[in-house]
Amino acid sequence: MAEAEAKMKQFNGGGGGAGLDAERGRFPYCVVWTPIPVLTWLFPIIGHMGICTSTGVIRDFAGPYFVSEDNMAFGKPVKYWKLDPSKVYSTGPNAWDTAVHDASEEYKHRMHNLCCDNCHSHVALALNLMRYDNSTSWNMVKLCFFSLLYGKYVRSGFRMETYGAAAKSLMVGVLAAGDEGSASPKSWLNG
Repeated sequence: MAEAEAKMKQFNGGGGGAGLDAERGRFPYCVVWTPIPVLTWLFPIIGHMGICTSTGVIRDFAGPYFVSEDNMAFGKPVKYWKLDPSKVYSTGPNAWDTAVHDASEEYKHRMHNLCCDNCHSHVALALNLMRYDNSTSWNMVKLCFFSLLYGKYVRSGFRMETYGAAAKSLMVGVLAAGDEGSASPKSWLNG
């Protein structure tokens, strides 16, 4: 039991949100996430991701050959995943910031690809360079899963906005799909 709690604490960044300042957009040692209009409405686990420096400056791969600083491509973060800087196994002074910088410099020379080489890949490279949690196997699938599992919403209302839009999209699709026949959703509503 203690081991499970330690693992949860490890991936939750060792506890509280010390140093976080959502009003100013500062999320030190965090992976941040924001929804992508339409895409997130249809698939609420898909969104735009960035990684923050030790001072909370957000870096995100925002498009071809462009890594933005403190100006996420799809708006302010709605979700953050606080990481534990003591889990950085890379050596050298300021290993966290060096890895974020080096990953950003690498992605300034890359073409953006929605499915294969995207904002999640940029964050994964930073975590691999710093050997976060003594691992070099970070990838976009792992990040998506861990962000979903360990991420916290900046405001409680953001959860409803994220999943509410998906629910509305699903409902519109279901209602639009059924026109005639006993298996249509309209017949379910009419009894």
